Order: sequence, then C-alpha cells, then structure tokens
Amino acid sequence: MLFVPAAAPQRWQKAHTRGADAIIIDLEDSTQPEAKAAARMLASDAVRTLHANGATVTVRVNNDAQHLASDLEAVVMPGLSAIVLPKVEDAAELDSLSAMLDALEYEHGLERGAIGVVAVIESPRALERVSAIADGPRLIGISLGSEDFALSLGRPPTPQSLGLAAQAIAYAASARGLMGIGMATGIANFTDLDAFAEEARRAHAAGLTGAMCIHPNQTSVLNTCFGHSEAEIADARGILAAWDARVDGVVSYNGAMIDQPVVERARRLLKSAGLA
Repeated sequence: MLFVPAAAPQRWQKAHTRGADAIIIDLEDSTQPEAKAAARMLASDAVRTLHANGATVTVRVNNDAQHLASDLEAVVMPGLSAIVLPKVEDAAELDSLSAMLDALEYEHGLERGAIGVVAVIESPRALERVSAIADGPRLIGISLGSEDFALSLGRPPTPQSLGLAAQAIAYAASARGLMGIGMATGIANFTDLDAFAEEARRAHAAGLTGAMCIHPNQTSVLNTCFGHSEAEIADARGILAAWDARVDGVVSYNGAMIDQPVVERARRLLKSAGLA
C-alpha cells in the first residue's frame, strides 16, 4: 500500500503506475492542520482520478472529532475501497466510523458495507485491545503504525521494539481472515532497500500479508518479499502432485513426510499466487 499526500497532485496523479496493490491518499500526517480543508478537495479529485485509472483507492483520514466527519464527506464516493483509520485505541471507534459510513453510503447510493476499514494500531494500549479491535465492523485489515508505536515506547522503530507488536497483529489478523499489514521497522528509509527487504522478509515469515510504504522505490521490494518465488511455486506444485499420486495415507516429497497441513499450505500458496 503506497502513501501519497492528498495535497500533492504531482505525486498521486501517477501513483497507479508505481506497482502498488493499493494507494493510500493521505489526509493525516502529510497535511498540516491549516491545510487540511484544501487537501480534502484534492483528495476528492484523487479518488476519482486513481479509480478511473484502475487503482484500488483508500484514504487515511484524521481520527479526531475536528476533522473526521469532513474527511469522510470529502472522500466517500464510488471508487473508494477503504478508509485507513489511524490511531485506533478501542473497538468503539470502529463502531462509530461504521455508523458514519452507513449514512454516507446511503447518501451516495452505495451498497451498505461497500467501504472497508483498515485499523492502524499505534500504541501499546491499542495492542492490548487488538482482539476486540479486530472484531470490529467493516474491517478488512489491521496494520501496525510503526513510527508512532515506537514513539509511544520512547524507542527507535526496530525489530527489538516492534517485533512482538507485529507478531500479535499477524496472529489477530490471521485468526479472522484479515490482512495483516506492517513491518517491525520504520518505513521512512527509502534508500537502503537491502535493509528494507530484510525486514519485509521477516514480516512475511511472521505471518503478515503486506506492508505500507512511502516511496515508489519500496513497492517492488514489497511485491517480491510478500509474493511467491518460482521455487516456492514449483515446490507447492510438487507437493500436490506427490499427494495426488499417493497409494496410502502417507507420502514423502524431497525427503520429507507430507501430511494434510503441508498439502493445505501448498494449495493456499498457489491460490494466493492466482494459480489455483
């Protein structure tokens, strides 16, 4: 998921060409308070433009009473796939957001529930409540807001400070069939792509399904690290072929015993790669 500031048309006009699976039009951290009204007008244009160009469009709104309603009124329209809600502290915030979206979907002739929500966990208190948050309405994903989470700890965003939070989010998301989004590191460094790739691979191994990024240089790294290699695809096909050819309940493949969970993982891998 690639962030683009709502107030920077020169960036979002081409965002659909950058290889990301989804675009996040940002009305929060990239926009100063005095500029938010102007940014909302541009965000409306961004949703329309990016949707017309085939992008999956989301918007990160401001999770505060001063701005949230106006943000939603500006961006809820045909073509918006999801709201990214930052700084979620408890499930009640998701109930309130869902009610607001109900009204706006009705106003714009959208099917009820058409717009999903990605909840961003950005504090230890929110992490303590992640199970309740993950059961909230409209959720399609849970994300770790690494920079703010680390800030709340008073530590740099590193695997040491964020590893447990990333893993907890991966578990909560997987248990509910949601996207688990994030990495146990900050995402601001878009020049040291080797280090970025190492942490992306670590996040994938932990069970997370994707990550957010701030620069087009990072999208290809995430696509590779969260995708499936040719070797993994070949291995999955080999496992299924061996399983289909078994003559009893036990079979081996490449020197390892194959059982039902291994077979199911191979099936899921091929399905997620669009090959089954």
